[in-house]
Amino acid sequence: MVEVALVAVAVVFAFAPLRPASIEAWYSTSIYPHVERALTPLSNGVPFAILDLLLVGLAVAVIVILSRAARDAWRRRTWRRLLTTLAHFLAGAAAIYILFLLLWGFNYRRVPMPQRLEIDRTAPTSDQVVELGLMAVGQMNSLYAAAHEGTAPPEWQDATLRSAFADVQRVLAEAPPVEPGRLKHSLLGLYFRWTGVDGMVNPFGLEVIANPDLLPFERPFVAAHEWGHLAGYANEAEANFVGWLTCVRAAPRHQYSAWFYLYWQISGEVNGQERARLNAALAEGPRRDINAVIARLRRDEIPALQHASWQVYDKYLKANRVESGLRSYGEVVTLLLRARFDPGWTPVRRGARPSSSSAP
Repeated sequence: MVEVALVAVAVVFAFAPLRPASIEAWYSTSIYPHVERALTPLSNGVPFAILDLLLVGLAVAVIVILSRAARDAWRRRTWRRLLTTLAHFLAGAAAIYILFLLLWGFNYRRVPMPQRLEIDRTAPTSDQVVELGLMAVGQMNSLYAAAHEGTAPPEWQDATLRSAFADVQRVLAEAPPVEPGRLKHSLLGLYFRWTGVDGMVNPFGLEVIANPDLLPFERPFVAAHEWGHLAGYANEAEANFVGWLTCVRAAPRHQYSAWFYLYWQISGEVNGQERARLNAALAEGPRRDINAVIARLRRDEIPALQHASWQVYDKYLKANRVESGLRSYGEVVTLLLRARFDPGWTPVRRGARPSSSSAP
């Protein structure tokens, strides 16, 4: 009966039309931040990825249980034991799904960012996108030298970046602030290299897993992006928005990382002529950084695996009600161009009175 109940609850959670406003009120800005503030400091204190233990333990358990069930089915010449084991696995999968939703997954169903901010209803033009790209190039050129000076502390211990992240959280929602996560290496590092993944959040330990090959100037934005996920912004565009706003509020090395990301995102969306215009404006330093990232990505990538991996992730996002799937990554550009900002790239929440209608 317990197993049937688990499956029934999982089905209800998967398909029930829960109101985003309700999820926002009782989960994303209430229950979830307290869960994160309990789990993430614990995971930060562990130097290895908790996700590795979970994955290895799960794999071993599945192999052992299936092997025993298969041997028993062969010995007794009956499929009953094997079918019973598969039913147990179904109940186990339902329990894991319910835990996923309770620990983090319900954030996919919160009020979308465009509904919480003052947004221009008109879609941005291609000229506006290019102008934003040129702004990114100009910032990269001016910040390059300062961004490459000295040695930065680990992101999760960087007081400037932590303070900026806390400020962004206060701006975007009335909720307890969450704890930044430590960027960890994992057994998944090789998979990240093969597929071009920069990082992820372990939803069962609320820890951050990062690609071990990230270059120093990439790490601040990747960290802030994943912290956006930890703050309950599951949608990729919204995590990008949080990460970008965090970095542009911090030190020059963080600002450079933010503008570098934005240039990279925009250059992948414009046409060839527009991309050439952006590239022509780059100074030699940022151009070297771009070539270094391209070399990093090409060094170990396996195109077929990369394509398959991103297709699976696209289906995962759509299954969690992110209708645009992988396209949600690029929606941050539209969000930056349509949102209204007070000075200092401070987005204006609905109901607030903006002091300026354009970003600085």
